[in-house]
Amino acid sequence: MASTTTPINEKDLVLRKEIVGSKRLSNYLWATVSTAGGVGFFLASLSSYFHVNLLPFSDPTQLFFFPQGIAMGFYGVLGSLLGLYLWLVMAWDVGGGFNEFNRSTGKATIFRNGFPGKNRRIEIEYPLEDIQSVRVDLKEGLNPRRALYLRVKGRGDLPLTRVGQPLPLAELENQGAELARFLGVPLEGL
Repeated sequence: MASTTTPINEKDLVLRKEIVGSKRLSNYLWATVSTAGGVGFFLASLSSYFHVNLLPFSDPTQLFFFPQGIAMGFYGVLGSLLGLYLWLVMAWDVGGGFNEFNRSTGKATIFRNGFPGKNRRIEIEYPLEDIQSVRVDLKEGLNPRRALYLRVKGRGDLPLTRVGQPLPLAELENQGAELARFLGVPLEGL
């Protein structure tokens, strides 16, 4: 799921880029696998304790509760908790948000969703004239990093791209060039 750029006005006064958070296909896959595996292990543990088959595809009643059933119960609880955590993170859409650059108001807004609590919504605003450049960060190798940063006067670099799988190089270059052109600032790092 790639982020999309949508000019809102006909005069292209606003550039808004949606950022995909935790609602990704890979997270749905891992949450499903973790939940199913955790529930399966927990049911196998209960089956070995009560000597009643609770699983339709196997017969865990032949297992000894101590130590196999206890170990399966432990892994079942851990897998279920991991699945629950992933489902909650996706429901809260942690990391999702947008970057908006508005020429009519003269403001740049970076918005992200966080975990529930007092600081659930993270919103940072800067005047467009404080933006010095758009920086591309490239690191190849075993753990590649490809990200865009906004260099703001007196604040350092603010990340603009999503966390997780790195963007393709061509898409990163296009997004960086488009943003630098829109803001009228230099593009660094290429």
